[in-house]
Amino acid sequence: GNGPSGICLSYLLSGHIPYVKPGAVHPHPLLQRKLAEATGVSILDQDLEYLSEGLEGRSQSPVALLFDALLRPDTDFGGSIDSVLSWKRQKDRAVPHLVLGRNLPGGAWHSIEGSMVTLSQGQWMSLPDLQVKDWMRKKCRGLRNSRATAGDIAHYYRDYVIKKGLSHNFVSGAVVTAVEWAKSEHGSPEVQASSPLFQVNGYLTTKDHGHQPFSLRARNVVLATGTFDSPAMLGIPGETLPFVHHDLSALEAALRAGTVNPTSDPVLIVGAGLSAADAVLFARHYNIQVIHAFRRSVHDPGLVFNQLPKMLYPEYHKVQQMMRDQSILSPSPYEGYRSLPEHQPLLFKEDHQAVFQDPQGGQQLFGVSMVLVLIGSHPDLSYLPRAGADLVIDPDQPLSPKRNPIDVDPFTHESTHQEGLYALGPLAGDNFVRFVQGGALAAASSLLKKETRKPP
Repeated sequence: GNGPSGICLSYLLSGHIPYVKPGAVHPHPLLQRKLAEATGVSILDQDLEYLSEGLEGRSQSPVALLFDALLRPDTDFGGSIDSVLSWKRQKDRAVPHLVLGRNLPGGAWHSIEGSMVTLSQGQWMSLPDLQVKDWMRKKCRGLRNSRATAGDIAHYYRDYVIKKGLSHNFVSGAVVTAVEWAKSEHGSPEVQASSPLFQVNGYLTTKDHGHQPFSLRARNVVLATGTFDSPAMLGIPGETLPFVHHDLSALEAALRAGTVNPTSDPVLIVGAGLSAADAVLFARHYNIQVIHAFRRSVHDPGLVFNQLPKMLYPEYHKVQQMMRDQSILSPSPYEGYRSLPEHQPLLFKEDHQAVFQDPQGGQQLFGVSMVLVLIGSHPDLSYLPRAGADLVIDPDQPLSPKRNPIDVDPFTHESTHQEGLYALGPLAGDNFVRFVQGGALAAASSLLKKETRKPP
């Protein structure tokens, strides 16, 4: 994977080593005291468990909280103290590696509609040693409401790889089809320099859309493929009909083709997360009529809108207001928008009709031009033995970034079930760019220690 986790790990493995700036004072007194005990020793060579002890924040990962605290010392308190880290290039410490990705560097950011504003603040999307705001300033662009567009962020990640001299490590258009133990002639896992080898098979997509197979061997493999591989399905009849889609880009394409316009039947949007909200905002921007259906009550504290500060997220607050007001007030104060809280979709019919069960148990029928089912997505680990089922915390449950991620050692991000296999980002339970970088720090620290133990 070549999203933010993979890019950050490549930066660290390319010999960019973080040190505490001489004279820098961290506002967290306990962390400052620990940092002062090892002046001149790089963060990668210190005890990450010791340093991260006692830190609190919005991630379950201790190293994520540590790296975030070093990069953005007081950001949760609205401050803007500069990073306490300085970066030194030490070529002799670089670890040879390849970063394989289907898209250009930036991963799933390249498949998000470019004008969408990011959920996180722009500065939180920054990778080490190149702030998004500084990069935007050079491009003569500003952050809107301190947030950036998805298009800007995708461009920033691509640029980061070039500016930091990492391009030779990145292979784009690479699809991995299998990761398995490399077997020796005797059939046992091959052992070289005391650790087993992985065999990684896949293909490169050529310019004429052909497939060129490749096969690699590696001592360590890092899984950083995120969660955008396969959209979650409702599992109801008619979901595979051609007018039912599972990504926002289908609406963009329909608008461009003119198959959906302000006079056509409404677009049905199913879901109450941020992707669904983005679709509502996108459709309303083009005066497309919307029916917005979701399972929960508008007052459910689990709804993401009920957890976002209004000041930072005015457009999502607007969607929340529409969902709430329209469900109470009839006729709708919002022309062209209708919300259906606590409605369960039952069936999509070939004649563009959607059948719902309402909260009272009755059935409702709506004519629609197209359906967007935006209820989340699942990672695809079909390239691993048993699709990675043996790697998660609870092997009886499916892999889920929020509920059942890959079980990793929190201070190395190495799998607890498979030596040499690492997981970063959403696969290991970290869902925000701001916090996935801690996983890269943990993995880089572990991989560098393995390099120094390698026999000559």
